[in-house]
Amino acid sequence: MSVVSVEKDYDRLSLTLIAEFDAPVEAVWELWADPRKLERWWGPPSHPATVHRHELTVGGEVAYSMAGGGSGWWRVTALEPPRALEFTDGWASSDGPTSDVRVRLEERDGCTRMELRFTFSSTEHMDQLRRGGAFEVFPQSVAQMDALLTKDG
Repeated sequence: MSVVSVEKDYDRLSLTLIAEFDAPVEAVWELWADPRKLERWWGPPSHPATVHRHELTVGGEVAYSMAGGGSGWWRVTALEPPRALEFTDGWASSDGPTSDVRVRLEERDGCTRMELRFTFSSTEHMDQLRRGGAFEVFPQSVAQMDALLTKDG
């Protein structure tokens, strides 16, 4: 199943990705909660992540680096396992703009629907990410979750 829609809203400075998985909510939540599973899909297939710190608690931080360069962080702002996660996402190598990220998981007809919403700090930030290819990368990254939710994943 995986990614079913991607909506860019320049008025709200947001990108919303909807994905559906043939797996229970708890299994999809584990892909966020387990750092070894997170690093298998957080980032494009060509630049997988390595998670160095994974404090999935309100006020906690997740720190990661990407193959090929660059490192990032999350600051967890809200958490309701196994259904909701919110964090601020930024790059460790700059004092540049950040994004607010909201994850919602809900059961629908035996499957899990995931809404992943990025809200950008400015029009310039959103344009910079779009020009850099991030809007194509986000769906590619999420699509990797399917393989991890199979028996062999």
